[in-house]
Amino acid sequence: MCGIVGAIAQRNIVKILIEGLRRLEYRGYDSSGLAVINDKKNLIRFREIGQVHILAKEVEKHNIVSNVGIAHTRWATHGKPSKKNAHPHISEYIAVVHNGIIENYQELREQLKKQQYIFNSETDTEVIAHLIHSEFKEGYTLIEVVKLIIPKLKGAYGIVIMDRRTPDLLVAVRYGSPLIIGLGIGENFLASDQLALLHVTHHFIYLNEGDIAEITCKKVNIVDKQGINVERKPIKVDIQYNFDNKGIYNHYMQKEIHEQPLAIKNTLHGRFDQNNNVIFTELDKKAQNILSKVEHIQIIACGTSYNAGMVARYWFESLAIISCDVEIASEYRYRKPIRRKNSLLLTICQSGETADTLAALRLSKNLNYLASLAICNVLGSSLIRESDFSLMTKAGIEISVASTKAFTTQLTVLLLLVAYLIRLQNKNILFERNIVKALYNLPFHIENIFLQEKNIKSLAKDFSSINNVLFIGRGDQFPIAVEGALKLKEISYIHAEAYPAGELKHGPLALVDTNMPVIIIAPNNKLLEKLKSNIEEIHTRGGLIYIFTDKNAGFINSKNMKIIVLPNIEEFTAPIFYIVPLQLLSYYIALIKGTNIDQPRNLAKSVTVE
Repeated sequence: MCGIVGAIAQRNIVKILIEGLRRLEYRGYDSSGLAVINDKKNLIRFREIGQVHILAKEVEKHNIVSNVGIAHTRWATHGKPSKKNAHPHISEYIAVVHNGIIENYQELREQLKKQQYIFNSETDTEVIAHLIHSEFKEGYTLIEVVKLIIPKLKGAYGIVIMDRRTPDLLVAVRYGSPLIIGLGIGENFLASDQLALLHVTHHFIYLNEGDIAEITCKKVNIVDKQGINVERKPIKVDIQYNFDNKGIYNHYMQKEIHEQPLAIKNTLHGRFDQNNNVIFTELDKKAQNILSKVEHIQIIACGTSYNAGMVARYWFESLAIISCDVEIASEYRYRKPIRRKNSLLLTICQSGETADTLAALRLSKNLNYLASLAICNVLGSSLIRESDFSLMTKAGIEISVASTKAFTTQLTVLLLLVAYLIRLQNKNILFERNIVKALYNLPFHIENIFLQEKNIKSLAKDFSSINNVLFIGRGDQFPIAVEGALKLKEISYIHAEAYPAGELKHGPLALVDTNMPVIIIAPNNKLLEKLKSNIEEIHTRGGLIYIFTDKNAGFINSKNMKIIVLPNIEEFTAPIFYIVPLQLLSYYIALIKGTNIDQPRNLAKSVTVE
């Protein structure tokens, strides 16, 4: 959560900071602020509640010129969204921006109050600023003081510190919350996400856990958690993204839904050999040897990525004949899990920085898994660097908080992995061939869904005054029902729940009446007849039924029942296919309700705190 930007250069960096914040607004949009040091060594700060454009207008009025500064866009944890709680926080000559949570901030706050420090905010971040100030003694440097305070801070955090007495220097600390350094010529930058800096550089250093960095215009010095000076290899990121360009679309979410056919093509590109066998150039001989021995897969993920893992469990077990368990990372990390024999740990995460998923990965290091394999969308992320092996989804940058193309590309990589394991372990090769064929056809099938977009948009009107919705699915479509319900909750604020259709009689049927819409995913597969029985149970109780199905399933529109007929789809890729109309439905419902679709309330794109 939250977004950090820092810059030190031989040119005015104010617009660079503002643009960086704008690019990071998807990480937090409760408030924003920046602090700079001018040529007279004065510390100047601006803070505003609300979105970054409000801050930008205020800063523009003052025509500020500065070569060094830090900035922050906030997703509130400690202290409500307000001007006084917005970052940066200041203690006389020290300014601080911070992502994460300082768990012992109350204890530190009381100690600092006894030293006559006055607190103007409710945040844990202000504690850091005063603590740094309190530790300064004659002759100390900023990095020496930072090294002194680090043992006193408990929690996960990324911090950037500026001292107006030394305006040629920024200091950054990374403990559990991502920070990167952007490298320029005669200038350097800091951010919590590379997206913030793509307008000024494509060369980055990713700080490791426990790193402390000193950044000047011309130099970067990094000390690891043992206090040893280290070199971190720069990585060139070849991402081009026009942040302002939504094209013909009104929202990033709408754009990203429509990008899914291309995103899936990019995910598939280079992953088949001349015989149409699945290949992963990322996996070397060592990885192949390990994967050939896998008898169990333990999937760890959060949110939408967890739902992708739930689909993959059906695939791993029914197609690759490998047992699989899926667990939410925040639960896995706080119990005592037992590793299965010859088990592979598989983590799934869009950003590669989700705090609970990273913590679960680190916990697993002591459990003797065969290896850890990450499926991720961000090259150079913590999850990629800390896993034994990784597979990139290649979805491209996803701005909308509600994930769409990241989800479908995760599923695409997971299905490719299933096919890869089938061949590697000499299982049913016919499955691999059919999977490959289905994946080739998938982008075309999704494009055909968009031919139904007007009908789905019209359907959304039925939900304009609805407060509750049920989603129903069977087999590998049940997790898709869960993901569909999540999308509706996230952007329209309608309460939605998903259930396996067979569970209706075990409780959810009590909710069904003439005011309860029930959205049903009903592809023409071996579970269709069972599902039809469940639909009849809903129908006889007056439920408002909306069935997403294909032309061969045999449904007919009737009273209280609307059928959305979609193209016929191969069973292997049906879960990936059927989420797309549910994404569109959620989008158009939210559009009618007038919510902030790309930046829904209380949510942020990357959950880097517990």
